[in-house]
Amino acid sequence: MISPAHDAATVVLLREDPLEVYLLKRTATMAFAAGAYVFPGGSVDPRDSDHAVAWAGPSPAEWGEAFLADERTARGLVCAAVRETFEESGVLLAGPDAATVVADTTGEDWEADRLALIGRTLSLAEFLDRRGLVLRSDLLKAWGHWITPEVETRRFDTRFFVAALPPGQRTREVGGEADAVAWMKPEIALARALAGDILIMPPTFQTLTEVAAFETIDHVFAHERKIITIMPIAKDGEIIVTAAPEDIA
Repeated sequence: MISPAHDAATVVLLREDPLEVYLLKRTATMAFAAGAYVFPGGSVDPRDSDHAVAWAGPSPAEWGEAFLADERTARGLVCAAVRETFEESGVLLAGPDAATVVADTTGEDWEADRLALIGRTLSLAEFLDRRGLVLRSDLLKAWGHWITPEVETRRFDTRFFVAALPPGQRTREVGGEADAVAWMKPEIALARALAGDILIMPPTFQTLTEVAAFETIDHVFAHERKIITIMPIAKDGEIIVTAAPEDIA
């Protein structure tokens, strides 16, 4: 019996100069991708689709077109991307209005809200409303779509986004599912993975390879990206990627 794939969102957080990506090393006790270096992300919470989430930027319908998803699913994916990024890095892609973004999220009150979001005692809609903020969907860019192979018991239907670290904000080690975090140049992360120094799963490896082709965040965001769904298959004990993302060279 094939396990269902749950909707999830992953965010490739970028900063420069030079161009670097934010990676978390998942704890060895995690049931999925234990010990692997990953981007911030996680499953969509049912409340992420709440229409009460204050929103600025491209609409859920526009995101649905980008990811070939219905509007409700797209809304949940974008909200999960913003929520999970804050939960796993302390970076918040939101602001007081459509033209501004929060400059600092490091105080004790922010940490209390972050933990409440993780504990699901606070929803994203409630969090933003309490602080008078709107989600900034324009700070995200659709990048990829990967589905866990059917042979796995824990499966995710994951949409990948890219986002730039907002001015004034900084990431911090937040613990929880990660026991280490690091900013790395994509090519260095790839080299370390090939050398066996760190573990990187195929979707992360492929995404790092794509991002390594660019020199600046502006170049990443300017690239016209067509989303292709990729679901690797198991063959002779190995996981094989059966569809390749577009050539970005």
